[in-house]
Amino acid sequence: MIKVNKLGIVLSKTKNKFENEGVLNPAVIKVGNTIHLFYRAVSEGNFSSIGYCKMSSPLVIDYRKDSPLLFPEHEYELKGMEDPRIVEIEGVYYMSYTAFDGVNALGALATSTDLINWEKKGIIVPQITYEEFMNYSKTNNKLSQKYIRFNQYTKTHQTKDKNLFIWDKNLILFPRKINNKFCFLHRIKPDIQIVVEINDLKDLTKEFWHHYFKNFKKFVVLSPKFFHEMSYIGSGCPPIETSEGWVLIYHGVSDSIEGYIYSACASLLDLENPKKEISRLPYPLFSPVEEWELNGEVNNVCFPTGSILDDDNLYIYYGAADEQIAVAMISMKELLAELKLNPTN
Repeated sequence: MIKVNKLGIVLSKTKNKFENEGVLNPAVIKVGNTIHLFYRAVSEGNFSSIGYCKMSSPLVIDYRKDSPLLFPEHEYELKGMEDPRIVEIEGVYYMSYTAFDGVNALGALATSTDLINWEKKGIIVPQITYEEFMNYSKTNNKLSQKYIRFNQYTKTHQTKDKNLFIWDKNLILFPRKINNKFCFLHRIKPDIQIVVEINDLKDLTKEFWHHYFKNFKKFVVLSPKFFHEMSYIGSGCPPIETSEGWVLIYHGVSDSIEGYIYSACASLLDLENPKKEISRLPYPLFSPVEEWELNGEVNNVCFPTGSILDDDNLYIYYGAADEQIAVAMISMKELLAELKLNPTN
């Protein structure tokens, strides 16, 4: 088993109106000697915006903005900007987040060259109805029945003024192009899917997604496998490039008599063909055991979304019980060694 040092809470809610209900699920990136932390800030009524902090070390906050850095401006994000992740590719920062309009929760994107001024690019994941998805699934034999279980809620979700789409969350870009193409992960429950062949994000057209869903099974990169992730999984932190492959810290969800339990998990993807899983831990990297993880807005949640690698120390930032932000630290060498012992069959 890997030794995990839980370093405690690094950020809590304040009395500021935009974050008086909770702070959680941050994006993290280190530029020079400064760590930039962009977090989901929740106000009364479950309205989410993006807050911002600067840190001089993984646990020390030097500056915290007292108003949102980014907030809903468009119809597709009317009720919130949730769960940001961030990468830098060729001098451009890409912040992905879940845009929630009150009915639909879909992956959206904003870009920046200075981490201050952001240009929203809109939703980039497919906007597909349950009926359309089921029609495509007929061409994908042996597609997990869980896709029906987790997505058929849209059939009975009544609304008169919005189209109903399958929720597609946890949009995460790889931090560099692979074979000179953009690559990203996204999640339609219960699996994690991948897109690998995009020259330009503008190529994500209806025609692209039509072809994608006709061959959907080919783009499922990870499926629930072990007990701690048996209900469903979702991408977590942006993939970390190592000589052994892409280390992916993701979340796994199991069901219990007390509800869902969210754990941090780890797998390794092939460096040049990330559709290929090399190995996976057969146990959680860490699970809710501390008070701040067991009790909060949503109990029993460790939800990893950002990481910083400092020499061999991997700092993992995660939402704790959907109310606070905590940090855990592990050895990257130990993680890679343990992953090697658990190759994917």
